[in-house]
Amino acid sequence: MTQTIRCDFATLGAYTKDTIVSKAGTRHVDGGGYSYAAHAARLAGLEVAAITRLATADRGSTRLLVEAGVQVVIHESRASTLMRLEYPSDDVDERILTVAAVADPFVPADIAGIEARAWLVSASIRGEVSLEVLQALKAKGGLIGADVQGFVRVVGEDGRLHYTPWPGQRAVLALVDVLKTDAVEAEFLTGTADIHRAAAMLAAQGPREIVLTHRDGVLVLADGREHEAMFHPEPLRGRSGRGDTCVGSYLSRRLSASPAEATIWAAAVTSLKMEAEGPIRRPVADVHAMIARRYAGA
Repeated sequence: MTQTIRCDFATLGAYTKDTIVSKAGTRHVDGGGYSYAAHAARLAGLEVAAITRLATADRGSTRLLVEAGVQVVIHESRASTLMRLEYPSDDVDERILTVAAVADPFVPADIAGIEARAWLVSASIRGEVSLEVLQALKAKGGLIGADVQGFVRVVGEDGRLHYTPWPGQRAVLALVDVLKTDAVEAEFLTGTADIHRAAAMLAAQGPREIVLTHRDGVLVLADGREHEAMFHPEPLRGRSGRGDTCVGSYLSRRLSASPAEATIWAAAVTSLKMEAEGPIRRPVADVHAMIARRYAGA
């Protein structure tokens, strides 16, 4: 029997069992963009659903989502995605990603019975979410957000994640309303390191809004207008999940706010998230306090 869920915001992506290696040591974290984004969306006061794939042994990884009030839909997989994230320097955008196992891909049936005002596709690796799944989401109506990383990252023979040309790029972008990318991915796709030019080039391919994260903050291009905000973590302890949190908070906030307001909201939520490993687990009052303290003149 198909499960019926109605919500404001839904995320779709595989759970990732992350090993994070940095100068601070080695940590094991329950990851996956779908989770970071769902936690961020809950701060906007929305009804949130999270649809994921994982191995039976990792079902407990969704505990924090359930405690946060997120409706979790689990599709079991032969294996969970196992990812190692190495940060060799103090530059948080310099990282080496390797993958030891990949979860089974999603299929259109995985989203049957779920209705949302906005969807965010938070895939980690190409093939996790297909064009057919995106077409099924489009048929449901509502806003569609997608993260570039789930379409340009491929596991190489060495086990590392590599950026490779995106064969279905135009077909996917024609279906997407809000596209998330980081500065490195944007340069790979457009050939320019200028984030403003890169955002414009990506928007020309279909998405109405571009959310581009970089080392210092976020750039949003919405209906031809730019909005920017810096990140202010005090201190920086949780780089992993930065982009997922940023687009999750932006897209969820856009359901009730302008692009300019959503940009500030996303920057504040993301700043707070980066102060600790794992998904954001701060009260909404902290977000409002951060905005008043750091973004009052924006």
